[in-house]
Amino acid sequence: MIAVVGHPDLTAPTLEMLEEELRRRLVEFARAGKAGLVRAGQGLPVAFGRAARAAGLALVTVLPSMNGVPDVLESDDRKAAGELLLLSERVRLLEYDPSDRSACVGADENLLRSCARLLAVWDGSPSNGRDATAHLVAFARSSGIDVEVLWPNGADRMAPVQQKS
Repeated sequence: MIAVVGHPDLTAPTLEMLEEELRRRLVEFARAGKAGLVRAGQGLPVAFGRAARAAGLALVTVLPSMNGVPDVLESDDRKAAGELLLLSERVRLLEYDPSDRSACVGADENLLRSCARLLAVWDGSPSNGRDATAHLVAFARSSGIDVEVLWPNGADRMAPVQQKS
């Protein structure tokens, strides 16, 4: 399987650009009979799902569950999960709390263990309290997973929200 991780704050133009780039890269995996794996959420997971469908790559979407029953996602993630379910050939439930960052990172690590390749949409910045991309790249590399970092020319992230003093 091939998975994707990346910054959660990618701009809409960057996501559009990445969708096309991912589609081109995923064609070879589709020809080899591989499958894509994505944890449900907005932004990059949807771009990956659309690219996988366009490339002919089978897609597995992972949904959070609690006691074997799908858990409730936040509104934007719920809409994204709906689209991903339509794009997917299979759905997999995984026990984790989607509102807990540590649980999400643990879920991603669990998913990566079943993958041979990781596409990381990453600008090289370190992990922080909201973004674990650097951590997941390091985890994949230390686990012997082939990692390919994508950061196309013109890719951008949203400006951080300023705190009022």
